[in-house]
Amino acid sequence: MVRSWLAYSLRRKLSLLMLVVALIPTLSLGGLVYAISAHLTERSALQAAQDTLRQAHTNLSAIVADVEGTSIYLIGQRDVQRYLSASEDDEQQRADLLGDLSNLARSKSFISHLSIYAPGHGRLLSSGSVYDTDFHTPIEVADIADKTWTGLHAIRDYAGTRNVVAFVRPLRSMYGGYRPLGWLAIAVDEQRISHDWTNLQLAGGAGELALLDAGGTVLAATDKTLLFTDWSARYPGARPAPNAAADAGALTYTPPEGEALSMLYRTLPGPGWTLVATLPTSWYGQQSRFILDLTLAAVLLTLLLSAGLTLFLLRRVTGPLQLLTRLLGKVDPDKPLPVFRTSAEDEIARLGASYNRLGEHIESLKRRLIADEHRKKQADLQALQAQINPHFLYNTLSSIHWMALMKGERPIAEMVGSLSDFLRFSLNKGRDYCSVAQELAHIRNYYNVQAIRYPGRIELELVVEPQLEERHMLKLLLQPLVENAMLHGILGREGKGVITVLAEERGATMRFVVADDGAGMTPERLQAVREGLHGGGGYGLRNVNERLVLHYGLDAALHIDSRAGGGTRIRFTIPKLEAAPDETDDRGR
Repeated sequence: MVRSWLAYSLRRKLSLLMLVVALIPTLSLGGLVYAISAHLTERSALQAAQDTLRQAHTNLSAIVADVEGTSIYLIGQRDVQRYLSASEDDEQQRADLLGDLSNLARSKSFISHLSIYAPGHGRLLSSGSVYDTDFHTPIEVADIADKTWTGLHAIRDYAGTRNVVAFVRPLRSMYGGYRPLGWLAIAVDEQRISHDWTNLQLAGGAGELALLDAGGTVLAATDKTLLFTDWSARYPGARPAPNAAADAGALTYTPPEGEALSMLYRTLPGPGWTLVATLPTSWYGQQSRFILDLTLAAVLLTLLLSAGLTLFLLRRVTGPLQLLTRLLGKVDPDKPLPVFRTSAEDEIARLGASYNRLGEHIESLKRRLIADEHRKKQADLQALQAQINPHFLYNTLSSIHWMALMKGERPIAEMVGSLSDFLRFSLNKGRDYCSVAQELAHIRNYYNVQAIRYPGRIELELVVEPQLEERHMLKLLLQPLVENAMLHGILGREGKGVITVLAEERGATMRFVVADDGAGMTPERLQAVREGLHGGGGYGLRNVNERLVLHYGLDAALHIDSRAGGGTRIRFTIPKLEAAPDETDDRGR
């Protein structure tokens, strides 16, 4: 169906071809642009996520540094040293320190509370009232020999239950031999840390941030279900190494079920923590979906424009061809070809011009063929009349020939006999062709009659190659030429003249020459005779020339050469025929 639909229309073939040619590079270019854009989008998205992670890392590092700086400030404060070193509890001093601790805790939003422990005196100073805590569960403060960060633990105070991470460092006397006085604990609220991360909107809110301690336990996270859990249990084999030489990195995690994740991490070497960001890989696709839609729209628009432009151009190009096809389909053998009209100058216009010239040439050939057929019929009719008219004379002359013999008038009998043979050959049973020997005999009969009529004035020489005598030729070709040579050449001057008839073989052709040494012609007269061969001249030469051209073609036409006082020479060349053509025989029958 499709093949037949394409087979009969050049426009459809070219349209399909041009659309395919436009489709391949357009789709290839669109795919390449999308691939590059998607890659750049993914890189940009990852870079944005890295920037967000870096900002969260910077904020967290600032909190850690601030907490450690606050601890240094407190352990070096003279009032704290004096209070912890005193053997008895000073109520006023205690109240002043509690006021300072409360003010300091309120000045920093991420600090849940500050606590100073003096186990030797049973003293506890805290910026807030903690009703319940499992602080001693993750770490034994009695074991603290240096500063450290605890794991995540829950506390309950006037504001409710909260999760905190504490920074603990020992308090030593700065004025009494560096002896231990107690411990300082600064609790950092997990909610405040993760709240800042939520504001960062990692991956447009699609990503998650989590803080892991050195053992992989989640200390803080935007997803609260991760708190207190082991990261490796949640994401087996996807735990970033906190003590890696590089402080940042990335990896791709593909869970047994669910969507693949990209994990970005940065380490905090001081506390031994790792800040991890998780991004769903589908987020990259969401970022590049706009580019995909834009690319598809551009490709579709390009194809539509290409299709419209292709159809427009092909209509302009193939329209004249379709017109030419319709004109050729309307050809009527009896009418001239329709004229192809166009105002363009391209190859199709030149093809149309060739078509118009072909139509003119065909019409010219038709007119020439009709004219040639008419001339041939006229020539054949005239030849037939020349055959029929002597028929009565032929019978009459035969009777005269016998009467002359009976009365002893031999010259009259010979003349009448030659004339009778001459007329008999003219009839030739209605055939148009004869042998070369018969044509030569016809010339001799004509000469015999004319020699008696003009005694001593004419001499005939026949120079014929023997192998040509049995070849066939159109009859009555040589006799009119001999007659013309006698009447206009020999008898046109004084004295005796010679007429020479030459027949020679030229490959597949026979060449005949009739020459005389008569009066000849001036150049002007020769030109007029040559022009008369094609119409308007004497009947004899024109008739012979037309019969030669009609039966043998233009190459067989007469060639005439002459000069005044030097005689005339007429020649023609025709094919060698083993036998007369069949159609001529049929006409004779």
